Amino acid sequence: MAPRRPSTRLAAPPTVRELLAGGAVSYSFEFFPPKSDEGERQLWRTIRELEGLSPTFVSVTYGAGGSNRDRTVRITGRIAAETTLNPVAHLTCVGHSRAELRSVVGAYADAGVRNILALRGDPPGGPGQPWVRHPDGFDHAEELVALIRQLGDFCVGVAAFPEGHPEAESLEADARYLARKAKAGADFAITQFFFDADDYFALVERASRYGCDIPIIPGIMPVTNVRQIERMALLSGAEFPADLAERLLAVEDDPAAVRAIGVEVATELCLKLLAGGAPGLHFYTLNRSTATREIYANIAGVRAAR
Repeated sequence: MAPRRPSTRLAAPPTVRELLAGGAVSYSFEFFPPKSDEGERQLWRTIRELEGLSPTFVSVTYGAGGSNRDRTVRITGRIAAETTLNPVAHLTCVGHSRAELRSVVGAYADAGVRNILALRGDPPGGPGQPWVRHPDGFDHAEELVALIRQLGDFCVGVAAFPEGHPEAESLEADARYLARKAKAGADFAITQFFFDADDYFALVERASRYGCDIPIIPGIMPVTNVRQIERMALLSGAEFPADLAERLLAVEDDPAAVRAIGVEVATELCLKLLAGGAPGLHFYTLNRSTATREIYANIAGVRAAR
């Protein structure tokens, strides 16, 4: 485990809502709670490497079914207390009663965390299985959003899906539901990863037709491992472009070449998104910093040259 540092904070940081309202392009990074002490040491190395980029916020995911709940709460609290980073804590409805959800929100509050990403989460049986709620829990993320807003002055984020949620009956129905989450009190949204900028802009346009005007931050997944991203795309319902898969599979035995292609493709996507008015970029880091830092440097270089 990384050595503890004294907190560098003098006051509570602004919320993500307040930061996005400032109009500056947002850069943020997502981590997941590792299952081992060595994995946690790797995570903290990545956190320290990315801290120097001064992101708008970072987020820590919630284990399937809340399986990593205690580690998630502890890591998120440590980020709030011991770094200059502004953490967003994930929270899902999976396997939790209302009382348990209130308890987790309280633990986040005690740790100094003011931003929460409210998610329904995957079905307890895994992606593709029927959703089964806790007998005293929630069926929908909008209910969790409302609960969090009742419990204190939190900034609440939600998920959005450029290619539609796997369980949505249509793209229009999915956009209507995003608008319902905003009406319930969500302040911003982060999208599932995708590979076509047009899918993102179409989502923003659909959501706006239903009165959803919260910032929608596109999620970016740098491709550093071909098979891993293919599996994640399959589980999430994201379309993995055939031409990109062909390029990557041709060099899959050369990790450096795979990362170079992944960085190139992600950089192009990010520049298109920012040029089209996206409020920022959210990177799914998979607890590694190299590709994300390279993409960030590429974007900064292009934007500085303009």
